[in-house]
Amino acid sequence: MALDRLSQAEGFCLQRRNPKGGTRPLAHWGFRNETDPLTDVLLGSPAHLRHRATSSLSRKHLREAPCDIQVAQAQHAELVAAYEHFGVKVHMLPAEPELTMQVYARDSSVMTPLGAIITAMANWWRRGENYAAIRAYEALGIPIYDMVTAGTFEGGDFNVIEEGCVLIGCGGARTQEEGARQVKDWFDKEGWETRLAFIDEYYVHIDLMVVPVAPKLTAVCLDCTDPGIVEWLRAKGHEIIDVPFRDTMALGCNFMSLGHDKVIAPTSSKVLIGQLKARGFEVAAVDSDEISKTGGGIHCMAQALRRKAA
Repeated sequence: MALDRLSQAEGFCLQRRNPKGGTRPLAHWGFRNETDPLTDVLLGSPAHLRHRATSSLSRKHLREAPCDIQVAQAQHAELVAAYEHFGVKVHMLPAEPELTMQVYARDSSVMTPLGAIITAMANWWRRGENYAAIRAYEALGIPIYDMVTAGTFEGGDFNVIEEGCVLIGCGGARTQEEGARQVKDWFDKEGWETRLAFIDEYYVHIDLMVVPVAPKLTAVCLDCTDPGIVEWLRAKGHEIIDVPFRDTMALGCNFMSLGHDKVIAPTSSKVLIGQLKARGFEVAAVDSDEISKTGGGIHCMAQALRRKAA
C-alpha cells in the first residue's frame, strides 16, 4: 500500500489513546523497539541554532568556549548525510527563527508504536517546538497518541528498552515527576512494563547514560547510572557496554542505533566505537562536539518515526 494511503487509513488526530488501554498499534509508522532497522527519522534544522544555558554542561561551554554556530551547522549536515548514506529517509521540521533549539528533535515529541506523544517542554524558549511537532505529524499523517499535561516531560526521558518495555527518566528540572508518572500510567494501562529512573538534574535526560544498541545489548555509563537500573537490565538478559564517565559527559553515550548492526556515533566516543567495532558493528563516526556544546548529542537530535521489524 502506498505511503499516502497508509497515512490516510491511520488518520491524523490529536488524541488516539484509549483511556482504558488496548490502543491499537499503528499499521505503518512507529516501531517495536529502538534497535530494529530505521527507515524514517525526524530531524530539526540548526538554521537558527543559538547557544543557550539549558543545562549545567551547556552553561559551562557558554562560559568557556561558546558554540561556533557555522561549525555546528556543518556538523549537522554531516549527520544528515550519514542517515542518507544508510538509506534512512530524513524528514525535517521546518525551520522557524523563534525556535533556536529545534535541532534537538527528540525533546518536543516521542514516537511510539501507538502514535506520537507531544511532550511539555521545561524551558520557556522551547515550548513552541511542541506546536511545530504537531504540525509536522499532521503533515506526515501520523496520529497523536496523547499530549503530556500533568507536568513537564521531554522526549529524551522516554527510552524504549525492548518491545513493550520503557525506561522513563525523571530529573526534576526538565522532566518533572508529575509528567513522568502521567506517561507511565498511560503505558501501564497499555500492558507495557514501565520503570521510572530518578536521575540527578545534572544529567538532563536518561538517554545521556542509557541507550539501546541492539537486541539485548545496551550502552550504559556505569559510573552515573543507578545500580538498580543496571541490575534490572542484566536481569532482562542485556549485555552492558560501559561508556566511561568522561565520554558520557561529552555525549559519548548518546548515539543512534540504525538496526542491522549499524550505528551513528560521535567521533569523540572512542571507547564505545572500539567496543562496537570489536563486535562487528558498522559505525558512522560523526563530529558533533560543536553542536553538543549547546546541550545534546546525536540521539537527542533524532526522533525515529519508523522502524521495520528485523
